[in-house]
Amino acid sequence: MISDGSLTELKSVFKDIQISDEDQDHPLGNSGRVTIFPKTEQEISSVLEYANNHKHSVFIMGGGTKRGFGGTLEKADILLSLAQYTGIVEHNPGDMIMTVKAGTTFQEMQNYLTSYKQKVPLDPFMPKHATIGGIVSSNDSGPKRLGYGSARDNVIGLKMVYPDGTLIRSGGKVVKNVAGYDMNKLFIGAMGTLGVVSHVTVKLRPIAKYESILFVSFAEKNVEEIKTFAAKVLDSMIEPISLEILNPFLAEKLTKINQYTLLISFEDVKNSVYYQENVIRSIVPDKTTLRSLSQNEAKSFWDNFYHQQPNSLTNVTTTEAVLKIGVVNLNVIKILREAELISDACHVSIEAHGGLGTGICHMSIRGANNDVLSAIHQIRKIAMKHGGYAIVKHLPFSLRKEINAWGEKTAAHFLFEGIKHKIDSNKLLNKNRYVGGI
Repeated sequence: MISDGSLTELKSVFKDIQISDEDQDHPLGNSGRVTIFPKTEQEISSVLEYANNHKHSVFIMGGGTKRGFGGTLEKADILLSLAQYTGIVEHNPGDMIMTVKAGTTFQEMQNYLTSYKQKVPLDPFMPKHATIGGIVSSNDSGPKRLGYGSARDNVIGLKMVYPDGTLIRSGGKVVKNVAGYDMNKLFIGAMGTLGVVSHVTVKLRPIAKYESILFVSFAEKNVEEIKTFAAKVLDSMIEPISLEILNPFLAEKLTKINQYTLLISFEDVKNSVYYQENVIRSIVPDKTTLRSLSQNEAKSFWDNFYHQQPNSLTNVTTTEAVLKIGVVNLNVIKILREAELISDACHVSIEAHGGLGTGICHMSIRGANNDVLSAIHQIRKIAMKHGGYAIVKHLPFSLRKEINAWGEKTAAHFLFEGIKHKIDSNKLLNKNRYVGGI
């Protein structure tokens, strides 16, 4: 453990690296007794090698948007911040790939690519602050996952720093790479427990010529009618980028209409988008309201959408939690409907949305401590009843000690433990941040 006098020692060892002891306490935990800000890959490697040799625990942080995601330890000996480890490493417009340093924010990447009329096909929450390293480590995604895929689909290469400071590569710099095991998928979503992401190579796609959003609002809370309409959309020949259902609370916040609202977005050339919109208009049920946004209005909506979810950068007076739920895709509607009943019973507010093509739901829960915990328990039971799962993506540290953020271990958990032990035998890197206390 790092003692009070260790700051001087660290500054003598790492003379060219910024080190601070100012960020030791945070309501979301996952802090460090000292924070180290490396600027190069070699500095990251040196810090991890030093920590491993001295048995110092290490937490990793980029933009801090995932600080409330997992973890039952309030602070590690060292908080490794990648806030100063940023920048574009390589961009090949012709091959449509790009390599960036892990601390680079998602918005910085998109801004750089705008002049090339290209973009990274991911849609994380808090894109202005979320770093590509954090997005990859948490496999973060939003409603456009239906059309874009997730980090596991779009990351083609990684450069990692193991807990002992060793540098390794996985994947490559070409889209068609089938040699050996796909090691990228081992690290994507592992919450930084197996190594520090250094470089990320991602596939790109052209910026769409035209985009739009259709909102179909259902006046009556008829679950079967919504399900039938969604099934028609999924069975049709159109290819929406997202097919997301908003519960009335979130719909009112984003669209001013307090009804279950289906959000259908398109990105393509204008004629193709118009054609797909007309298909939707031809099959919408009676007693529904249909509205549309296009181009700048649609972009503005998405910007608001991706920044409305509670995270570590928001200042709040009530307890906030975020759940990520996975079920069979059309069961999303049932989950949202039952969560609405739970919100009344537990005296909490729940803003929820779910992908009817992906089965991934996100719920923001606000209320008193015990009420929020009770709501989480009940929603998790419902998800499991439908053969799914519910993990806690955001919750204050004091409450994460009272609830298992990842749910119960699965039968295959011993495989995770074996991999962790092989790579980080001292269990020093992002300890207790992942499923089963890994």
